[in-house]
Amino acid sequence: MTVVETVLSRVPEPIRSILIKHRELLKFAVVGGTTFIIDNGIWYLLKFTVLESKPITAKAIAIIVATIVSYVLNREWSFRTRGGRETHHEAALFFLISAGGVIINLIPPYISRYWLDLETPYVALWAQELADFLSGSIIGMLLAMFFRFWGFKRWVFPDELGRRRRSSVQSDDAEEELGHS
Repeated sequence: MTVVETVLSRVPEPIRSILIKHRELLKFAVVGGTTFIIDNGIWYLLKFTVLESKPITAKAIAIIVATIVSYVLNREWSFRTRGGRETHHEAALFFLISAGGVIINLIPPYISRYWLDLETPYVALWAQELADFLSGSIIGMLLAMFFRFWGFKRWVFPDELGRRRRSSVQSDDAEEELGHS
C-alpha cells in the first residue's frame, strides 16, 4: 500500500471519494507545499544576507531552486502516470511553463515594492516584510500555481501520452508488490 493510499484509508468516506477523484491535484498541492517551504526558506535566507538590497533577485533564485525540486517531484509522483515524452523534451516544456510561473509569481512583489512603495524607508520594516510575504509568497505563488497546474496537465504531462507511462508504472507496482509478498 502506498503512502497516499494509507493516508486516504484513514479519511472519512465522503471526503475520501473527493480526494481520490482529485488525486493528482492533491499530490500537486503536497509538492507545492514542499516547494513553498524551500522557496521561502531560500528567499528569506538570501534577502536577509547576501541579497539584502535585491529582494526580487533573491525571490527569483529561490523560485528557480524550488522549480527544479518541483520538476523531480511532479514527474516522479504527482503526474507519474501521465506524459511519456522523451525526458529532455518534457523537461524543456516543464521549465518553459515554470518560467511563465516565475514571471507571474514576481509581478505581485514587484508591484508591492516598486509601484506601491511598500518598502523601507516609506513603511516600517514589519510592513515591508508583511507586504513581501503576502505579495510574493501568497498572491504570486497562488497565481503561479494555478497557471502551472493547468500548463503541466495540458502540455507537459498530457493524459493522452500517459498510456506508455501508466503501463510502465503498473508493471513497476506489480513487481514491487511481488517483492513485498
